[in-house]
Amino acid sequence: MTTRRSFLAGSAVAALGAAVPPRAYAEFSPAGPAVDVVQSTYDLVSPDLRLLADVSPFDITAETLPQLRAAVDANGAARAMPDKAEIVDVPGSPASFRLFRPELTPEGPVPCILFIHGGGMILNQAQSFDALCHDFAQRTGALVANAEYRLAPEAPFPGPVEDCYAVLSYLHDNAASLGIDPLRISVMGQSAGGGLAAALAILARDRGDVPVRAQFLIYPMLDYRTGTTAAPVNNLTTGEFVWTRANTRFGWDALRGDYQLDDGRIGQFSPSHVPSTAGLPAAFVAVGDLDLFLEEDTAYVLRMVRERVPCELHIYAGAPHGFDMVPGAASAKAHDANLNAAFSRLL
Repeated sequence: MTTRRSFLAGSAVAALGAAVPPRAYAEFSPAGPAVDVVQSTYDLVSPDLRLLADVSPFDITAETLPQLRAAVDANGAARAMPDKAEIVDVPGSPASFRLFRPELTPEGPVPCILFIHGGGMILNQAQSFDALCHDFAQRTGALVANAEYRLAPEAPFPGPVEDCYAVLSYLHDNAASLGIDPLRISVMGQSAGGGLAAALAILARDRGDVPVRAQFLIYPMLDYRTGTTAAPVNNLTTGEFVWTRANTRFGWDALRGDYQLDDGRIGQFSPSHVPSTAGLPAAFVAVGDLDLFLEEDTAYVLRMVRERVPCELHIYAGAPHGFDMVPGAASAKAHDANLNAAFSRLL
């Protein structure tokens, strides 16, 4: 029998790094930990999403991270679709990707979505998201490249975003043989993957070698200050469930490594801190109103709008982090419809 706990343990919500326990705040944070939720927000959670709030977080420490990874990866392997995925290694890079094609492919080159999985910067493998990427390919008619990038803390910044850039460059440089329109490659990600997708769009703009058509950012992790008293806003209606302030401090700490935050790459590390968003591709952004990333996501969209980047923002009521992974939930259905419409317009 499937219990709420087993459902989440076997779902992409868990694979997103849904529960990393508290630890000391990141050493590079300019201040201490922010005050966490003191009055429960359970009553604000949509009834059809309360299974997200009912599951206790996974326990994790530096010592147990390998065991947690093994469990998550084993679960992901069970959901992999090796018969549908073309596995491509990127020459000269540790990166690779799993390519999914639409079963009904129109004549001529088609758009491509570079999908970047979540996992708090520390967890997951691309194969955990095979079904999602295969579905995207069928509903859009685009090729979907499911990126395999190195994880922190073993590969701190800029490792993960450079791995994603290597995949992006390969897709562009080999567009003809892959059947891709090189001017219609978009980036997409969820959670930490959404943050990496935003960082990749910035990196591609700055280098000027590969055009990015659009960015689809699903509750992206963008601002390393979140979860500390240096955060511009500490909204206490967010972050109680699934992904907490302590979790995000852990993830940023792992990604940072020895990076000193003192050069022009700051936006590629933490997109909220990019000096300018001008020239970035059109963006679709979705987040729940109970998600810890609500404030940073809406602030990033407003920055882009002010700097003439076309943006579409959706905020879903009663939705914690990972709301789109709950089958049948009203907000998940609405998100699917909005995302499909955005795919039709932007790809």
